[in-house]
Amino acid sequence: MKRISIISSLVARSWTKQIRKRLAVLGIASICLLSACAPKFSEGEEVVQDKGSKEQEAVIPKYNISDSHYRVVLPFKPSGARGQVVNDLNTRLDVDEFETGLMRLASEQFSPDDYLFQEGQYLDDETVEKWLARKRTNSQLTEEKMKPEDNIGLNPPISDVGTNEQKNKQSPIYLASILEHDYLVKVDKDKVKLGGVAIGLALNSVHYYSTEQGYPREVKIQDDVIEREGKRIAAEVLKRLRNIKGLGSVPITLALYKQAPRSSVTPGHFFAVTHVDEGSNTIDKWKAVNEEYYLFPSDGAEKNHRDDWLKFNNFKSDVEDFFPNYTGVVGKGLYVNDQLQKLTITITMPFYGKAEVIGFTQYVTGLVMEKFPDYITVNVYISSAGQPESLIVREAKADEPFVHIYQ
Repeated sequence: MKRISIISSLVARSWTKQIRKRLAVLGIASICLLSACAPKFSEGEEVVQDKGSKEQEAVIPKYNISDSHYRVVLPFKPSGARGQVVNDLNTRLDVDEFETGLMRLASEQFSPDDYLFQEGQYLDDETVEKWLARKRTNSQLTEEKMKPEDNIGLNPPISDVGTNEQKNKQSPIYLASILEHDYLVKVDKDKVKLGGVAIGLALNSVHYYSTEQGYPREVKIQDDVIEREGKRIAAEVLKRLRNIKGLGSVPITLALYKQAPRSSVTPGHFFAVTHVDEGSNTIDKWKAVNEEYYLFPSDGAEKNHRDDWLKFNNFKSDVEDFFPNYTGVVGKGLYVNDQLQKLTITITMPFYGKAEVIGFTQYVTGLVMEKFPDYITVNVYISSAGQPESLIVREAKADEPFVHIYQ
């Protein structure tokens, strides 16, 4: 008990400092709201964005939230294909990982120290929709009265032979979504221009369809087929990108993402990436990406990462011993090259007062510092009845965690 109270005291002091800082920020924000303040983009570095034949004023934010994040050019310009990824992918988990994972891979080529981020400005909604469609056969073109120039789908045509179920089995949809990120670079003291583009191609691991009677069916797509089709599609995408005005010569990163099944509680992962040099129209080689998510506790985590599984189970056991109330503890671990890089833990339990929340959060913070090695980032989300109660963030190599109690 003495050890717990010491930990609680230290965390409470850290938490109090954080709360004071946040209260100060909230106070300033309130003053701005009461004064009807508008965002002042000028409080950053003013630059001119060179877009070939025209120039546009832009602002580089003065502050960055971390060294691993990109600064975003202001005013924020949404992508022309905004919303497509959310509509195309199976789960919110895949949507988030597809975007953040693409940034992570792009940073190998376009460092956050030298490049600025902007949502994709070259692929619009109509283009992406046409690329995600099925290619049509000549007979299908005639039947659908489609113009040949619009027949640019990257997915294979559906077979003309057999029942609806047989046709779908023979010709699954491989490409689920396309994501574009643009990276700008400073070329002068007050000018930025496009320095590179990253394209993510999300591929299905399961093909879903319905029979003629309306019964749902699914067919698992083998990994070697996903890789083969992904690389085929990437080569064609590169060729098309080079024909778009403004993308003829910039460096391009292409990354292949394996989407998780609809029933999965963890997201999919990127499995291959290639960096195409300025002006090149061909892909010379692919680099394998060894990333994967594991659920804790799970049979897969126990089998493939037993040491981490044991650490998590010990943590889970200690958490559940704190209160007699029912507690649910679930973890999601990101592995890069078979090493745990980030662990996200969700704890759900019924609380009966704010004092319980504070005491429980202090206790869990101590466990995080004690149970998990400092080379991994640990995020803990504590909630009750669907409502967030507190947040614990321990960044890799950080001396102290960040703790926040929601009011």
